[in-house]
Amino acid sequence: MGKTWEQLEELQPVVLKMLRNSLLKQRVAHAYLFEGAKGTGKKDVGLLLTKALFCESLIDGYKPCETCHQCRRINSGNHPDVHLVEPDGQSIKVDQIRNLQAEFSKKGVESLKKVYLIVDADKMSVSAANSLLKFLEEPGAQTVAFLLTEQPQQMLPTILSRCQILTFQPLSPNVMVNQLLENGVHPQKAYILAQLTSNLEEALELNVDEWFAQAQNIVVKLYEGLKKNRLEAMVMLQSDWFQHFKEKEQLHRGLDLLLLFFKDLLYIQLEKQEQIVFKGEMERLKQFALNTSGRRLTDTMSAILEAKRKLDANMNPQLMMEQLVLKIQEGSTFV
Repeated sequence: MGKTWEQLEELQPVVLKMLRNSLLKQRVAHAYLFEGAKGTGKKDVGLLLTKALFCESLIDGYKPCETCHQCRRINSGNHPDVHLVEPDGQSIKVDQIRNLQAEFSKKGVESLKKVYLIVDADKMSVSAANSLLKFLEEPGAQTVAFLLTEQPQQMLPTILSRCQILTFQPLSPNVMVNQLLENGVHPQKAYILAQLTSNLEEALELNVDEWFAQAQNIVVKLYEGLKKNRLEAMVMLQSDWFQHFKEKEQLHRGLDLLLLFFKDLLYIQLEKQEQIVFKGEMERLKQFALNTSGRRLTDTMSAILEAKRKLDANMNPQLMMEQLVLKIQEGSTFV
């Protein structure tokens, strides 16, 4: 079964409010473009609205009941008047759009309504996009199209101009935490993941990634090295950090985790324990927080952000990390 109206309303309140109003006023557009990052619920919302259009017993005039024959068939993916188009390999081919048009030239199997969803619509070949354009210019009376994309700028302006565009916002950290907990992620991990990404799929992949689990341990270890002395921290960089964080993206992830660790120390000093994300390190964090000041923590966080900027400017990663360690210790973050 797909996600319910209430679940998706929590993820995308603005989009769901607009769609609810369209259903209640019976002003559903003939073509929608759902644009937003991966994992923000675009496909789920497309299927939800499809169910609302076919449902035999709508709740409150707009919510699909999820139990009637039509809702169940859409949930199981075998409704004859609902068609899903996804890239065949790297792109959506012209034949896929032509097959869709052929289907739609026939009368609806069970009603006059027809719905099609095109996933990764930006991956249409030029001929597929032109073929779809003709289709959009002469919509059937009860035909509704959902075009889903993460890259609207890659699409033909003439297609965009024929669609009602709805923007899906990145998930907020609180919503992300709830989504991760619902997906069985351990609470200690959920809070860290929700700070690192607003993409649910990416967070779920990181959750089972052994590299990421190791990364968290190495960040805590680097902190302990920093707390001891400069030599200890430099040795730790060579023996652990550079062995683990090799690619640019991995280095950014490591610096993000380090930044979250210092933020947690600041939250403890501000008595905002509920905002801590390294929840498994709570006792150690409390001990660490006794050994530093708020001013020094904010200086260190600024230094980490500066290191991220240097990394983006293609500075040598080893030199960048060594400079960061020296800067943190020269700033006497630890007393």
